Amino acid sequence: MIRGLYTSAWSMLANDRKMDVITNNLANVNTAGYKKDTVVFESFPDLLTKRINDTKNSSNIGSMELSSDVGEIFTYFTQGQLNQTNNMLDLAIDDNSGANTSSPAFFTVGVVDPSDNSNLKEYYTKDGSFVLNSDNQLVTKDGNYVLGQSGPITLEPGQFSIDDMGNIVQDGAVVDTLRITQFSDPAMLRKFGDNMLENTGSETSDFTGSVLQGFSEGSNVNVISEMVDMITVMRAYEANQKVLQSHDSLLEKAVNEVGVVR
Repeated sequence: MIRGLYTSAWSMLANDRKMDVITNNLANVNTAGYKKDTVVFESFPDLLTKRINDTKNSSNIGSMELSSDVGEIFTYFTQGQLNQTNNMLDLAIDDNSGANTSSPAFFTVGVVDPSDNSNLKEYYTKDGSFVLNSDNQLVTKDGNYVLGQSGPITLEPGQFSIDDMGNIVQDGAVVDTLRITQFSDPAMLRKFGDNMLENTGSETSDFTGSVLQGFSEGSNVNVISEMVDMITVMRAYEANQKVLQSHDSLLEKAVNEVGVVR
């Protein structure tokens, strides 16, 4: 009976975590380049149950499994819809135009290291809705530097164009080339914040996609799918809640009725 309480309660906690992930996906449905997450459940390892204190020698009863738990948060790196904006500062990477569509490519972003202002830490993003700062440098909406082959990209005032390989052309000359990073194993990427990712060990490969100027990649979140998942999680949570209440009621009867000395 006590085990049932733990099983139901832990399942409620796991479903609560999944609801948080679904809610975050829905909140970012209009965030450029956002990649949806999903919760992967795993079973607790079986626990060996022993009989103690009622016989001279303890003996094994058998194994029991408490419940399921959140194993990992898996991120889907499938490409979102490419929307034309005609804004020269909006860029998108078309992974599906390349030969290796299972290896997504990202814009490389430089974030100032708080411990060393002269050092930039590299992160990666699909959000190509860039702007120019006061120094005419290409930056993200949060002010982080968009990196080229020579570091932060500085442009001259005026128009510029970017070809499908990321070469930035201004006044007929190549100013710099976007540092596009393509990963062989995107599962090794982890979300860092501000719609950026960090690499935890994936190898890089040659860029096989194409860069589109005047386009923005949308989120890959499917609202209908997320709403269906939300309803499923709510029903699972409520079912476990009812089981927990039933166990609590049985314990109350065991204490107040069965355990009464007559």
